[in-house]
Amino acid sequence: QGSVDCPNLEFEYGDADGHGAELAELYSYTEEPELSHNRRCFEEDFHTQVPDRRWLELDRAQQKAYVMHLLDGLEVVNRDRRLRVARAILYLAQGVFGDCDNEGDVLHWSRHNSFLLYQLGTFSAFLELLNMEIENSQACSSALRKPAISLADSTELRVLLSVMYLMVENIRVEQEEDPPEWKTCWETFRMELSFPVHAEEPFALLLFTMVTKFCSGHAPHFPMKKVLLLLWKVLLFTLGGFEALQAMKVRRREELGLPPLPEDSIQVVRGMRAASPPTYAIELVEQQPQQPQQKRSHRSRRPLMKQDSLDIYNERDPFKNDEGGVDEEENDEVDGGMEGELDLVERDALIPAMPAQRLPIERVSFPKGLPWAPKVRQKDIEHFLEASRNKFIGFTLGQDTETLIGLPRPIHESVKTLKQHKYVSISDVQIKNEEELEKCPMSLGEEEVQETPCEVLYRAMLYNLPQYMIALLKILLAAAPTSKAKTDSINILADVLPEEMPITVLQSMKLGIDVNRHKEIIVKSISALLLLLLKHFKLNHIYQFEYVSQHLVFANCIPLILKFFNQNIMSYIAAKNSISVLDYPHCTVCDLPELTAESLEAGDNNQFCWRNLFSCINLLRILNKLTKWKHSRTMMLVVFKSAPILKRALKVKQAMMQLYVLKLLKIQTKYLGRQWRKSNMKTMSAIYQKVRHRMNDDWAYGNDIDARPWDFQAEECTLRANIEAFNSRRYDKPQDSEFAPVDNCLQSVLGQRLELPEDFHYSYELWLEREVFSQPIRWEELLHCQ
Repeated sequence: QGSVDCPNLEFEYGDADGHGAELAELYSYTEEPELSHNRRCFEEDFHTQVPDRRWLELDRAQQKAYVMHLLDGLEVVNRDRRLRVARAILYLAQGVFGDCDNEGDVLHWSRHNSFLLYQLGTFSAFLELLNMEIENSQACSSALRKPAISLADSTELRVLLSVMYLMVENIRVEQEEDPPEWKTCWETFRMELSFPVHAEEPFALLLFTMVTKFCSGHAPHFPMKKVLLLLWKVLLFTLGGFEALQAMKVRRREELGLPPLPEDSIQVVRGMRAASPPTYAIELVEQQPQQPQQKRSHRSRRPLMKQDSLDIYNERDPFKNDEGGVDEEENDEVDGGMEGELDLVERDALIPAMPAQRLPIERVSFPKGLPWAPKVRQKDIEHFLEASRNKFIGFTLGQDTETLIGLPRPIHESVKTLKQHKYVSISDVQIKNEEELEKCPMSLGEEEVQETPCEVLYRAMLYNLPQYMIALLKILLAAAPTSKAKTDSINILADVLPEEMPITVLQSMKLGIDVNRHKEIIVKSISALLLLLLKHFKLNHIYQFEYVSQHLVFANCIPLILKFFNQNIMSYIAAKNSISVLDYPHCTVCDLPELTAESLEAGDNNQFCWRNLFSCINLLRILNKLTKWKHSRTMMLVVFKSAPILKRALKVKQAMMQLYVLKLLKIQTKYLGRQWRKSNMKTMSAIYQKVRHRMNDDWAYGNDIDARPWDFQAEECTLRANIEAFNSRRYDKPQDSEFAPVDNCLQSVLGQRLELPEDFHYSYELWLEREVFSQPIRWEELLHCQ
């Protein structure tokens, strides 16, 4: 597929998809009959309480009174009656669609009812019920005994989680016309989810516990898709989305006295255009008639090529398939996306209607300036000065970057330019503070830690964090389209498979679409919540981020993401695994047409699937976060032969996705050898155009000090030691005894109140007799040293 075949994708990256789409993804198509069941449960009860009226006709006081009546019904002991009441509440949260005429009304009333339900304490009531269901050992044991688990095994959990998800999602999304009381609700709800009032842990931790319990095999009936969607939305609500994160970053830099950010990265990426690298038109004309010969000579030259500098790593590729081989061997020079022929859609200035031979060279358009301001680290300046001093003076001055005596004038100019672009990150300041606290624990005293939602969450997750990461990656692996069904892999389809398996071809097709859609939504929620965690922990404290990163790396996150991309990524992004007529809220207010095999195959007419493109970008961003400045992890990218896999991903004409692919290619270019660079010059020029430049960064030619493969294990070990020191200093409250203050005052020691048993005052005289008076005092022992 050349770049001409794949047009630019009009995709706007954000925290989440549109409001309606996010609500629709909560339900699988198999659950559709339950919508009318919820309506029946509501109407049977409502008409006994409020005869001859509709919900929309009631005033606020009457609506409140009815909701209070429903909440009383949740207190009954009978499980079935409780479920009927929960279904009635779910119908309210779904927007009383029986009384609505169009989708807009359903979404409006869903939002209105969610705020009403929250104000009357529905969320905390459902939280208690959820805790009861999680602890329900009877449901767990019956699910474990069954050979095949279906929707029926998780009915109660699905109803509870659906109500909670609808409330979180409806309240989370703010709108300009919201009344002030709704804005107050938004604040209160966010605080309630972030800082637990009654429970010891935030709500997100309960959901993480459900994920680990499901993965351990103790609760195979948990509806994982709903749990993960709710967990993602709770984190998005409590921690904040990407815009909020950028604002927090700007504020934190101000507090630390650091200069402002050179640019707003979100805006820069939004302004980028997907492109193939510029190609001279004359090259194209010369190239076209010779392509078949080029390919032949290209193949015949192969045996004479210089051996790759990384042959030591050329073990059997765990992800190799036929497509990958073709891409690497033959398609290097005629690859689609970035390597292919000129993108006719993009460079309209290049090829007018006239014959190509007469095209003047001046017409070739080049980008006006680079999108990113260059950055320089303190370490880069030190390395530059160390090399200069060794060359011109013959000795070094360590970390001194001010003394320039004895160095020639051009070096002074270079240092001045480097310092102008010097960038100090928040992480650098945090690492420096941590080193000082480790060095001087007594003189610097206790550090002040802000009680942010992020800090509370990290403290709660800390001790089981490795298990949470492993569980999320296990589910991601099971949901990846490239993974084969194995007997030992976990069953993530418990909340999509019906009790009775399909018997007609049409039903099978519908279920097939439902299963694929189900997996895509799971990938979307896991990729989004992992990225959110990494970004927020990095801002809160660099070692919190490093702790999560290290456990993701130990749990094989890097090969897992590469395995995910080792598929036909174009067809994954263009996948049409949705039946728009069955999506909520459309299916609740419109008469459903007769479904046929043709209508299912046709799908919607969208150019791409939003959730799949969103997942791909998130996974690439996670991979970037894990490997940035980590040479040992960059070597993992090389060892797993990620270059051809990533190059195929460049075929997707979306600027943000291309940017993160190019970043991943840039960090490993120096390890890939001269031959790779030679045959991928167009990718190299795309990196120059789109990725931020670091002055003195010799990324393309491998002359950098850090590029030589030293003992990479030592790097990870040092990092691990720093993380453990940080965690024990900040979160292990019993301090080391040698730092604990000692009370030397006799009066205060004797005056301390001691906890004594309740019955001590009955027997204290006996105790005195036995322990004090009857014991001889050996004064001479005072003269002997212990």
